Amino acid sequence: MRAVARIALTLAASAGAALLAPAAHAQTYPNKPIRMIVSIAAGSVTDVIMRAAAAELQTRLGQPLVIENIGGAAGILGGRACEQASGDGYTVCVVYHSTMSFNPLIFSNLPYNPDNLMPLARLFFLVEGVFASPAINVNSIAELKALAQSKPDALNYATLGEGSYPDLFMKWMNNQWNTRIVGIPYKGGGPAAQAVAAGQVQVTRFGVGNFLGLVQGGKVKALAVSSARRSPTLPDVPTFIEVGWGDYPGQGWWGLAAPKGVPPAIATRLTDEFRKLFSEPKFMELLEKQAVVPAATDAAGFAAFLKDDRKNAETLIKIANTKKQEFKE
Repeated sequence: MRAVARIALTLAASAGAALLAPAAHAQTYPNKPIRMIVSIAAGSVTDVIMRAAAAELQTRLGQPLVIENIGGAAGILGGRACEQASGDGYTVCVVYHSTMSFNPLIFSNLPYNPDNLMPLARLFFLVEGVFASPAINVNSIAELKALAQSKPDALNYATLGEGSYPDLFMKWMNNQWNTRIVGIPYKGGGPAAQAVAAGQVQVTRFGVGNFLGLVQGGKVKALAVSSARRSPTLPDVPTFIEVGWGDYPGQGWWGLAAPKGVPPAIATRLTDEFRKLFSEPKFMELLEKQAVVPAATDAAGFAAFLKDDRKNAETLIKIANTKKQEFKE
């Protein structure tokens, strides 16, 4: 009987230790640097914002957040890297509409499963714009349409790769205008903006923040913005509603995810730290200066948003008449 009692006590102690282990781990978290995968090129608006966030959060978390830019291919490369990382809480992933909503609907052989990425927090919406190179001498969407229709093969358009949000918008324009504007892939908004300024491509749609300095310097022309009202940063530029694009659904966004398996207490800590930062007035001012709209949520709110966003993606893909395709790296 004493032996049985000793065994029972040992088993109970082991079970108690197992239950306490996650809590103890969470209390000591983090005890080393955290890797932050950003699914876009360095220098893009999202990269600038996340580097500012990393600097703020280092003090709060007690460890640095080391950014790793994995851009291009409509967020596929970043999504794959996120899924393959350990779910120990030491990798977080900055994801967006393509990563989570569009890619599974567009690619038949997607090398990652968005449903294996754990939603932590939605962070912000993009205010996007249509921008043109001064070399093509257009000053409005109407003039861009007239040029594209008179020379249907003459224009190139910067995208983030086949199936990306800019690519879908270009295909929608081609369908609406009966034109053949050609997409050229770039790894982020920063490289795309420089390509428009250099005349390597003539037009694109990206987050406004990537283009502000170039517009103000006269190196790029802003033709329309996606916000409901005119942007304070570009008050003379009409909205999509004003130019007749008010029925185009969807809006670009960015959020935070993690590989599956992150312990709940650690996931909650990460969510809370990012959500608090992106809701603070001072940091929200920085976001607004980058022409994005603060929209921080908790994990449950982000998960619910993703369900609706996937439905919007289906609508956009139908409008753009995009068929499923094979991903080629």
